[in-house]
Amino acid sequence: MRYLIIGLGIYGSNLAIDLTKMGNEVIGADKDPSLVESIKDFISTAYIIDSTDEVSLGVLPLKNVDLVIVAIGENFGASIRTVALLKKLGVPHIYARAIDKLHESILESFNLDRIITPEQRAAADLVNEMALGTDTQSLRIDSTHHVLKFRVPEFLVGLRYDTLPLAKDYDMQLVAVCRKEQKRNIMGIEHAQYELVDIIDDDTDAGRVLSGDYITCLGTDAAFRNLLRKNS
Repeated sequence: MRYLIIGLGIYGSNLAIDLTKMGNEVIGADKDPSLVESIKDFISTAYIIDSTDEVSLGVLPLKNVDLVIVAIGENFGASIRTVALLKKLGVPHIYARAIDKLHESILESFNLDRIITPEQRAAADLVNEMALGTDTQSLRIDSTHHVLKFRVPEFLVGLRYDTLPLAKDYDMQLVAVCRKEQKRNIMGIEHAQYELVDIIDDDTDAGRVLSGDYITCLGTDAAFRNLLRKNS
C-alpha cells in the first residue's frame, strides 16, 4: 500500500513510521521543516508544504497513493481546510484525525472513508484498564457495541467456561479465551506466551476459568459497565 500522511506531529510521525515498518510506502508532508527533517530518513519521501494552500497541496502525488491521511489535530482550521481542498482535488480515499466532537462533526460532512479519534480511543482504553485493573484491548463495532479483551475478573475464577453467566447476567457473548503457557524459543530459552484455549465441551481443568486468563467478549457499553461494577 502507498500512503500519504499530512501532518507529522507525534501522532502522524508515529503512524508513518509504523506503516513503513509494516512494508508500506509512506509519503509525509508538513509545513514545519524540523518535523520533516526528523522523519525523512524513516519514510520514503517527505515534503515541506503548507497543506492549506491549494497550489502547494497540488504538488503532492495525490493521484498515486492508495490513501491520504490528514493527521493534523491541534490546528483545527488547517485540518478542515486541508480536507476540503483534498475533496476539491478529487482525492477518492481520505482518513482524517479529529481531536474533539465538534471537529468530528464537521469532518462527518465531508463523507470521508474514516474519521480517526486516537485521543478519545486512548482515553476509553485507559478507563477500561483502570476499571478492570488490567490491560485491555478494544474494538468498537458500532455506536453501542464493542469487542473487549481483558483479564478475567477474579469473581469468575474457578467456574467452568461453559457455565459462565456472561450471556444471562451481562448480555455479553464470550468470543475467545487466551491463557499463558510456557514456550521455548529456537534457542531453547523458556518464556511465557498467551495462546488461544479451546474450552468448548472441555471436561478437564482446561475448561475452568483460571486466574490470569484473558477473555474476549462482545457486548454493549452498558453490559461492560455492569461487569466493571461487579469487578470493582
